[in-house]
Amino acid sequence: MSSDDDLIALDRAHVWRPYTSSDDHERRPLFVVDRAEGPWLIAADGRRVLDASGSWWCNNLGHGHPRLREAIRRQSERVMHCTFAAATHEPAARLAAELIQVSPTGLNRVFYSDNGSTAVEVALKVAFQYWQQNGQPGRRRFVALPGAYHGDTTGAMSAGAVDEFSAVFRPLQFDVARPDEPIENDWTPVFDALFATLAEEGNEIAAVIVEPIVQGAAGMRMYSPALLAELRRKVDEAGALLIADEVFTGFGRTGPMWACEHAGITPDLLCTAKGLSGGVLPFAATLATERVYEGFRGDKSRALMHGHTFCGNPLGAAVAREVLAIYRDDDVLASAAPKAAKVKAAIEAMAAIPGVTSPRALGMCAAFQVGEPGYMGKVGWEISDVALELGAHLRPLGNTVYIVPPLNIEDDELDQLLQIVRASTERVLRSAE
Repeated sequence: MSSDDDLIALDRAHVWRPYTSSDDHERRPLFVVDRAEGPWLIAADGRRVLDASGSWWCNNLGHGHPRLREAIRRQSERVMHCTFAAATHEPAARLAAELIQVSPTGLNRVFYSDNGSTAVEVALKVAFQYWQQNGQPGRRRFVALPGAYHGDTTGAMSAGAVDEFSAVFRPLQFDVARPDEPIENDWTPVFDALFATLAEEGNEIAAVIVEPIVQGAAGMRMYSPALLAELRRKVDEAGALLIADEVFTGFGRTGPMWACEHAGITPDLLCTAKGLSGGVLPFAATLATERVYEGFRGDKSRALMHGHTFCGNPLGAAVAREVLAIYRDDDVLASAAPKAAKVKAAIEAMAAIPGVTSPRALGMCAAFQVGEPGYMGKVGWEISDVALELGAHLRPLGNTVYIVPPLNIEDDELDQLLQIVRASTERVLRSAE
């Protein structure tokens, strides 16, 4: 077996790491993962660190869940991949029905893809094409929120607004209208401006796309469910479509199965990935209402010409079905509620540390600031380095420190994670005094 030093040397010599400059790739510490279980990432020498970022927000049921491993084994003995063109298979067909059962009322169709960015691309293309072939071709524009992040493919970047990720690609993107940034986290003027755009230019708008309630990559920013509920009404008045990007917020991350449930709304299109497969396999879906689906009825010229080699693949669909079964059998959402309360109390108590501001929590998602917002902040990374020494793998958003642990994390492991977050933050901020 190769040593950690050997693997790190190979990694630095040949890997092109995501969201990482070449210089950072060569100097930042790397934790070499040999195996993982529950909330733990484990090195070859047995060192264990808590996966506080949910391996990029997808590990809702912990690593190596025995039922998900077994689902992969069972399905691999039947069929691991086959075409989804003029053919179907049990995992994908049954998953579609089961997804609809747990989704906001009114969603009735499932379009499969392989990651969150693509689920958003599908929704944007569906919304645009719907109007082009259903009598309102003037609806060509999209509206989104400031600070939005919807993925890294070109259309998803167009809908996004985190410039650190996408500014260099602006010449390639289509224009999206969006209000100005909130001042002191007051989202009411932001939504008022969005509502004004819908009232004045609604007949030009194909869809509004939002991350419901929590904006992830912008720094775990949160806004009121009442604003989302009002947005649903204003979108209806404008005759446009509403797209909910639940790639991060879905599958109980904010408490209910979908963040849209906080506002009691059903979007016209809903994007899901990450927790859909329990963080095990690349798998995604875009859910649509029957009204939207009917807009593609007719000859082949009206079809959505979009697809992927692995869309609806049997392995991913089988795992996603097992994820839903675990949620049902273990009552995951209800079991997570007391853990969420513990997280909220601990994060709000962080405000007592000089230098910590804006503690916030919703469900099993919590964050606080340790400096000016923005992805390029450095203090969060200093806290991350100390946390790794203490036994937790954090991945801050600049000066936004956040945790998104598994919904089924054991109480003692959650206590340990919260203690490490506090200790690492205190050490860094007090050394800066």
